Amino acid sequence: MSTELESTRRALRDAVAQAERAAELARLLDAAQGRLAEAERSVEEARALAERLSEAEAALEAERAAADKLRRELAEQRFQAEVANWKLSSIKVARWNRLGDAIKSGKSNPVRLAKGLRTAAKPVKRPSAPKRRPVTPAAGKEERPGAAFQATTSTRTLGGASFKLKPFRVPTGPNTRPHITAAVIADPHAEALLRYEWRQTTGFTPRDFARVLPLEVPHLLVVESVTEGPWAEEITGEPGEGIRALLAWCAERGIRTVFWHTKGAVDAYAATAQLFEHRFTNDLSVPWPRLQFGIQPRVHNPLPLAGGRIDRVLTLDQLLPGHLAYPDVLTSYRWPAAADCPPGTPQWRLAEIAACGTPIGTEADSRRAHVALRRAYQMGTMTERVDELLETVGLPSARATLETSVLLPITDPHLVEHGLAQVARQTGVAQVIVIGPPEAELRARDVLPDLDVVYRRPHPSMSEGAMLAAGLDLCEVDLVAVMDPRDVYGPHYLADLRRAFLFSTADLVGKAAYYAHLRKPQATLLKQPEAEYAYLPEIAGATLLARRNALREIGFADLSEGWDEVMMRQCRTDGIRVFSADRFGYVRVRDEDRWLLGAAQLVEYGSAEPHALI
Repeated sequence: MSTELESTRRALRDAVAQAERAAELARLLDAAQGRLAEAERSVEEARALAERLSEAEAALEAERAAADKLRRELAEQRFQAEVANWKLSSIKVARWNRLGDAIKSGKSNPVRLAKGLRTAAKPVKRPSAPKRRPVTPAAGKEERPGAAFQATTSTRTLGGASFKLKPFRVPTGPNTRPHITAAVIADPHAEALLRYEWRQTTGFTPRDFARVLPLEVPHLLVVESVTEGPWAEEITGEPGEGIRALLAWCAERGIRTVFWHTKGAVDAYAATAQLFEHRFTNDLSVPWPRLQFGIQPRVHNPLPLAGGRIDRVLTLDQLLPGHLAYPDVLTSYRWPAAADCPPGTPQWRLAEIAACGTPIGTEADSRRAHVALRRAYQMGTMTERVDELLETVGLPSARATLETSVLLPITDPHLVEHGLAQVARQTGVAQVIVIGPPEAELRARDVLPDLDVVYRRPHPSMSEGAMLAAGLDLCEVDLVAVMDPRDVYGPHYLADLRRAFLFSTADLVGKAAYYAHLRKPQATLLKQPEAEYAYLPEIAGATLLARRNALREIGFADLSEGWDEVMMRQCRTDGIRVFSADRFGYVRVRDEDRWLLGAAQLVEYGSAEPHALI
């Protein structure tokens, strides 16, 4: 009996314990379900917050875009006001205006009239044309090539005197071949030459390259014979473990490798160079393929410093004190009136100085400086050098070209021969669109046998703007030039003008500064000499060179006179940048032009070609 009772007690205790566990489990289940419900509510709240955050971000981006647009519009309005004030000031100081005032005020007083005429005959300095100030962009933009490569030293010392400079702003892209990524180990000079030729990865070290390079796996590794930095010891003498590991990493991924010897004894780098697939040198005594330094148009160009040049000729030591980083060197290149370089100065250094528009010699001479700039570019740019490198290593070098279609509207049959002769003098022309009288077609094919000549006969009622619009639809290459058969174009005209597309960000290029010749008074004039190498509100239509797609978006107004003024207004409205290049290579020819007489300075009575065509 006692045994059964004990068993019953144990069973009862077990049942109570199980009931307690079941109650605990039920409590835990209720708590879990509560937490699950709370979590679901939190998820819904998080989803709602995410949606609101997304909406807020979209609204913020829209506000930023609107603010940027307002900022640009305000800057444009301010600039247009400055342009209007400048034009008014220019009119007030123009000689014809002052003569008119003198005649009006002295018409009843001969003494006052004579005095007023003498005063009006004296030259008066014209006000400088306003320049567009860059609109400060909104923060948070993606960093592009050159963004962290800016000048820092803005003070120079000469003879104990200190000069404050406004540093040259190194451009932040774009690059020439965005489809290629290159990992580059180079000193600052070579890095500056290469950074715009492809998407470039730099700054990795022997310790972290395996972490950095996979973020954007390169197509190519380029290693210069560097003399400082973490890779210098790796490549000098016996190759280090770091460079061996880097080359092995590239070999596993099929990444091409290039060693570029630019300085130092080649023997010091010979062992390392043998580990690379390809070797180049700029030393004529080394039996490797050549890869010389070339002009990098994005940084070696005639864009001036904001503060202009100092009115002094500097020696090379004064121009380039030893402490300057390369971005500061680019500022110094643009600073002096001329650079007096001693014999033995490296050719690449002379080319870089000349490409920045600085005369080389003991005196400032704009004509010699322009010829030297042209020659520096003809010696070869880094874009052309990299073309050769990529062809050697077997990578595609596809990039935009500067081939040109020329629009030649001929409204007067007497201008056929002269107009075609101006086109025949040019280089880099792939296509000519001739719109004019019937005899122009056969003469064009005779005078331009090596070009693709497209002829169209205009309707008698067509304006010059309509002729240009019809011709634009026939253009097939990247750039489109407009040439006026009345004017004179030198043999380097288009080549010089195309160069601006290598360093400017403009879609339209031309000349606001140029020479003109008026036949009746036999006068040679120079219009706006201060308007060289600047972004301006307008250029002369007869000097227009534009990207084809941009020109199609803008279009030509159906006018015979003033179509270019309408186009320039449209560019200002749409925010399309217009760049004025140099004053040389072009002469505007008219029988007479009263507006030009009042807006330009007299050079001499005689031909303009000796001044303009160099």
